[in-house]
Amino acid sequence: MRAVIVAIGVAFLVSLLGTPIAIKVFTSLKAGQPIRSLGLASNQGKKGTPTMGGVVFILATVIAYVAGHLALTTLPDAQIAQVEPTITALVLLGLMVFSGAVGFIDDFLKVRKRHSGGLNKRGKLFGQILVGAVFGVVALYFPSTMTDASGAATNTETVGSTTLSFIRDIPALDITKIGAVVLFIFVVMAATNGVNLTDGLDGLATGASVMVLAAYALIAFWQYRHWCADPNYTQDYCYAVRDPLEIALIAGAAAGACVGFLWWNTSPARIFMGDTGALGLGGLIAGMAMSTRTILLLPIIGGLFVIITMSLVIQVISFRTTGKRVFRMSPLHHHFELAGWSEVNIVVRFWIIAGIGVAIALGLFYSEFLANMT
Repeated sequence: MRAVIVAIGVAFLVSLLGTPIAIKVFTSLKAGQPIRSLGLASNQGKKGTPTMGGVVFILATVIAYVAGHLALTTLPDAQIAQVEPTITALVLLGLMVFSGAVGFIDDFLKVRKRHSGGLNKRGKLFGQILVGAVFGVVALYFPSTMTDASGAATNTETVGSTTLSFIRDIPALDITKIGAVVLFIFVVMAATNGVNLTDGLDGLATGASVMVLAAYALIAFWQYRHWCADPNYTQDYCYAVRDPLEIALIAGAAAGACVGFLWWNTSPARIFMGDTGALGLGGLIAGMAMSTRTILLLPIIGGLFVIITMSLVIQVISFRTTGKRVFRMSPLHHHFELAGWSEVNIVVRFWIIAGIGVAIALGLFYSEFLANMT
């Protein structure tokens, strides 16, 4: 627990103190956010606000991961404390960094062209597929080699699983390694686009991501305390996952970094996360679902992202099939802007929706554990 707390604190401070520096740097570089001319009139005042702020909390998460591992070296049981960096960390941080890199290219092109177009759809889609495929393969083909004092293997799990999962793996639903990689690519695409679509109002995506990442930190730490690879855990009912403390540490660090960034990102935002941050967070959240074996629980934990994404899908399908729009404007938060809601009201109420989804998911997770312990 000490390492997770250290990682959260370091990430928060690095992000909180580093964001003002990023604001000055991006302002001096004239890296302002272009705004669509056809967009809401209320958003035109945000034109020129520095973007690419996701660089700050991605960097803060990586720094906090290192700090968390330094804290782990003081724990008495290095075997269970997972002192050495793992493949799990490589996958999770790699998803965050390289998904963020795809978003950074998009943001850079927007700033350079002074246009909201950025990277074309094919380029962004290719980047998401490539990142998902590379780290999906790593997650499925590199098992753990953790051993006990006698040299016997205590954990041969991979980061991902070949079976579908809800609260944990569902053995009857084996989709093979290739199928699991394909599924993971889809999850990466869904999560990155979901967070990106939600990032339309000051602080909305950042605050929602804090809740989702905090939920995964709790889930992973609970799995660590009831871990099948822990010789000190004697109950039959345990979690067969790989490196749960690593997952909790990274999720906590990312949540702390987002809280620090949110200080500057709330209305009126002094900096935007841009696609750099939105895609980075989406990639990490997808990795969290895979590594904690909760793939089918993700739509509940990230319920707000699902609702906002579906509002766009419904709008497009309705307009193309009937010529009529269901919402005044999509994604959904812009519909309520046109309905006269203030930006702050929309953000807070949508945060409440995000919190409800997280609460339901955590309730399902814990109730499943209790049901099987009785």
